[in-house]
Amino acid sequence: MQPLRFYDENIPCLAACPVHTNAGAYVAAIADGDDEFAYLTARLPNPFASVCGRVCAAPCEDACRRGEIDTPIAIRALKRFVTEKYGVEAGSDKWRSVAEHKGEEREQSIGIIGGGPAGMACAHDLRRLGYRVTVYEATGQLGGMMVLGIPEYRLDRDLLNAELDAIVSLGVDVHLNTRLGVDVQFDELRDQHDALFLAIGATLGRGLDLEGHEADGVLKAIEFLINVNQGFGVNIGERVLVIGGGDVAMDAARSALRREDYEEARQNGANGARDPEMMVEALDVARSAAREGATHVTVFSLESEEELPASPFEVEEASAEDIVFIHRRGPARILTEDGKVTGLETIGVLSVFNDEGRFAPTFDPDDLESFEADTVILAIGQAIDIEALGDSGPEISPRRTIGIDETTLKTSLDNVWAGGDAARGPRTLIDAIADGRTVAAEIHKAFTGEVPPEVEGQLVELSQFHRYDDTYDRVDRLSVPVLATDRRMGLSEVELGFTEQQARCEAARCLRCFANIELDVDICVLCALCVDVCPVDIISIVPAEEIGEDQGSTALLLDETDCIRCGLCIERCPPNALSMAVWSGIGVPQ
Repeated sequence: MQPLRFYDENIPCLAACPVHTNAGAYVAAIADGDDEFAYLTARLPNPFASVCGRVCAAPCEDACRRGEIDTPIAIRALKRFVTEKYGVEAGSDKWRSVAEHKGEEREQSIGIIGGGPAGMACAHDLRRLGYRVTVYEATGQLGGMMVLGIPEYRLDRDLLNAELDAIVSLGVDVHLNTRLGVDVQFDELRDQHDALFLAIGATLGRGLDLEGHEADGVLKAIEFLINVNQGFGVNIGERVLVIGGGDVAMDAARSALRREDYEEARQNGANGARDPEMMVEALDVARSAAREGATHVTVFSLESEEELPASPFEVEEASAEDIVFIHRRGPARILTEDGKVTGLETIGVLSVFNDEGRFAPTFDPDDLESFEADTVILAIGQAIDIEALGDSGPEISPRRTIGIDETTLKTSLDNVWAGGDAARGPRTLIDAIADGRTVAAEIHKAFTGEVPPEVEGQLVELSQFHRYDDTYDRVDRLSVPVLATDRRMGLSEVELGFTEQQARCEAARCLRCFANIELDVDICVLCALCVDVCPVDIISIVPAEEIGEDQGSTALLLDETDCIRCGLCIERCPPNALSMAVWSGIGVPQ
């Protein structure tokens, strides 16, 4: 995809989204009552808009400028609001106006190995460009970790299937129950297709080389979730302990009991950043275990409650379902009797981050505490089935993922790309979707020398301004409605979504960062009336040398991060040197 233009980068929510969804545009459209435009804006760059309205990690919310005033806009819930009106779950085909291919069919055939979010996003974009696309999926259903790893109480399966069916209806050929390395070989697929995309995911659970790790009752999180989500019963007993966090954290915890090994483990990567998705996996496991009949479910984390790398909402929901959190403790060994789990010995955590704020935990080997358990579940990430590629597959990285060019996602083999968890390790759903779209664009570029056609951007000047009243910064974020705790049974979806009135109120909190103040320097007279009228004092006139320019001149400064786009400066400007415009380019449907 093309790099974002300045006006798109200046919108924090858009810049933070891996697929470049213009969240500000669709949130403002909801506030203005234009829900159809809001849906098309949300759907244009994201073939899984309805899914992401439920389970996206929402990096846009982390970047939202409203969060600097109080709390970010509930962007994910607002996306769900418009998809429920116009998305696949509403039986609507509005999505076709921004997805269907309208030109000639191309002769090149593309094989996609893996029917998860990366593979299906790639298939969607390639069909939109007119390529012949075949998807090979190892299991009996499309969806990958969306169906195997995400519990149904978070993502309704009918909705997911509708989103997948919409992509297939574009003309994607699908081969289910076709395992790479078993039912079909890598070399066969290279011979059959002009290009390949490896999106095989990371479906193998990681284990721990702890004492007792082979005992009956020790489960890997991904295997547990796959069994539960496929409807297979799992006997876990009444007391379940979940070890959350990344594999590096667990390596560090083990090394705390072996002081001479600890420094080596730390230097081999224990000071890497913590991934919030690892904790989401742990919470999914804990909540699923409770639904499977466990009466006491406990999650252990190295971090304190304040340091926990998970969204407060996820933690609150787990706590509401009586999940217990024990902070600042890591696993030391699994306690067993006659080959069966009886408990977990844990070690105290002295600190999690070093002075530079990097993840580098230290432990107290004298602080050991044991907890009884029937089952211990290791939620420490997933691994890739590299063996399926065979001897002729692409180069493998030192991390045991498929080696790729980080920009193009191309592998060491001609016309073979890889993405998603298989190439980058376990990441978020929206990251996988972005990889699929990137590969589709790179394949198109490889065959045509062109980037996929994007909407030609232009600046559109605004004549009317969205002006807030004096209390705009006192309107709190609305909590997303959820199912009452005593009604959370089995597969019932927990998050319910906004009503229309709630959606309008929440969307109205948006600061509309997509509108930009423009200055015509040729007619500005530096009268400073804009400085005087600005209600939030973010315009200033300073000597040029203060910003590194030549002496003897003056600079007019505007702090975009605090601007509320009220337009008072524009109305006050005597020579009409100021104006406000929106960029109608990438991410905005025509």
